[in-house]
Amino acid sequence: MTRKVLCLVDGEHHPPVTRWALETIERQGDSVVSLVFLGGFEKVENPLEQLSGGSASFRLYPGGSTRPPLEAIARAIDETAPDLAIDLSDEPIVSYRDRFRIASLLLSRGVAYQGADFSFAPLHLEPVFHKPSLAIVGTGKRVGKTGVSVFISRLLKAHGFDPLVVSMGRGGPPEPDLVDPTRAPLTPETLIEVARRGGHAASDYWEDAYLAQVPTIGCRRCGGGMAGEPFISNVVEGARLAEKLPHPFIILEGSGQTYPPVKTDASLLIIGAGQPIENVLQYLGEYRILQADLAVVTMCEPPFADVAKLDELTRGLALIKPGLEVVLTVFRPDPLGDLSGKRVFLATTSAPQALPSMKEHLERHHGCTIVGATASLANRAILRKELAAGLPSADVLLTEIKAASIDVAAMTAVEHGVEVQFMNNIPLPIEGDLSQIETKVLALCQGLRDRWENTP
Repeated sequence: MTRKVLCLVDGEHHPPVTRWALETIERQGDSVVSLVFLGGFEKVENPLEQLSGGSASFRLYPGGSTRPPLEAIARAIDETAPDLAIDLSDEPIVSYRDRFRIASLLLSRGVAYQGADFSFAPLHLEPVFHKPSLAIVGTGKRVGKTGVSVFISRLLKAHGFDPLVVSMGRGGPPEPDLVDPTRAPLTPETLIEVARRGGHAASDYWEDAYLAQVPTIGCRRCGGGMAGEPFISNVVEGARLAEKLPHPFIILEGSGQTYPPVKTDASLLIIGAGQPIENVLQYLGEYRILQADLAVVTMCEPPFADVAKLDELTRGLALIKPGLEVVLTVFRPDPLGDLSGKRVFLATTSAPQALPSMKEHLERHHGCTIVGATASLANRAILRKELAAGLPSADVLLTEIKAASIDVAAMTAVEHGVEVQFMNNIPLPIEGDLSQIETKVLALCQGLRDRWENTP
């Protein structure tokens, strides 16, 4: 099939040489429909005539003064609808940074991007759902994506959306697995029994189902591309199962910085303020921002981020996608049970620097005494030592459902006769209260629901 091609060209190449490359593309069976002239204007007096040999079959878009000329590329996409962009330019007209910005724009518009020795393809998102759906994705691991997902699932459940979650993880089940807490209540003993049978009881889907109390389908994936496509997953099969179930709203949860490979109506992006800022705003982080309908920035406090870094981050987000709504948040522990008057040993995957604020919040708002804490849920050897030292003085083990929280922490607590309670980490806006984020999420999801209700 003949592909429609947008070519990126420059004036550093002598026009007959660029024309030779364009003719080669045409001879190979593709159709050049547009050219974006990236730079080097001073060397080419009449680029359209010189690049076309006097018989133009394509449209030429001058890049202007910005570098890279993203507006000209966007206009060429809108007006000529290419399938592929081929980069015939070179340094010094485009830098590595420029090419990542160009790639982010092209991929966000569904256009493949190819150069002499590189190729980026848009994500393949399978169309499965005939009901409203929201993807919740992150810019990396340990940014609090599951905590935000649990918060949103609870919120939508409380407002009558009756959501179902499809969760994708690196430790998910070999076949999509439905966990429905409305049919079979979940307890710590439930998860411990899963772990004893060899299952990954701390996988994200168990965490979603237990903490949010919503039906959840667990899926797995392996590998993650630069734009966020998994190398292999069973998420499409999980989505098809969700489509058959009666729940009228679907939440698709990504894994790390990888997208679930299923088409959704909107995307909510979770950004960790503690990440290197260039990882968020540059490379293909820009692509993820362009895809987002709402952004939640987590861990917006020292030692993860100071005021200067947050200012730089919010300015960068506004430049990449003007009008994108952004909520700045911090995480605070949210236990499921009553801790009043109890001695608590806290187990988390959070950074050790976060333990003082977690301890202060729990003691002030939940009336307990923190007698010990570990940030080593992801390090089994250290975790065992810290549990052995701390559990004998505790009434309750309070833990996230992550890493070794079940097969090591919960099992050890039971052996010591210590009660096991689980907690979520709730995103609190740094300005205002929870209603700030709740209002934005509900407005987004209500808009998706209204759109489907008004679809013929």
